Amino acid sequence: MANKLSRRDKIRLSIRRKISGEATKPRLSVFRSNAHIYAQLIDDKSGRTLAQANSAEVGAEVKGTKIEISKAVGAKLASKAIGNGISTVVFDRGGYLYHGRIKALAEGAREGGLVF
Repeated sequence: MANKLSRRDKIRLSIRRKISGEATKPRLSVFRSNAHIYAQLIDDKSGRTLAQANSAEVGAEVKGTKIEISKAVGAKLASKAIGNGISTVVFDRGGYLYHGRIKALAEGAREGGLVF
């Protein structure tokens, strides 16, 4: 019987087979732990991270639930991306279901100006 992590890895690899980021349209990759959430824009062709944001740096500015902090992380990442001249991304949910903190991060990034 497969456990949660191996199941998520299978889903994550299935997603990664279908999407890839490049300099003009990077991949917005999300990682969620129990305490924090991390997001980064990745150019897969060159293997570089173009921008990143996480709840540890945003948590000092925004107080609230994990969902509210996730939305703020998305908005912070969007502002960094717009500053770097990036407006369009490909969303990689990392094998997580699109609800809760993952959905809040995506909505925050969209409200911040990213298109995906």
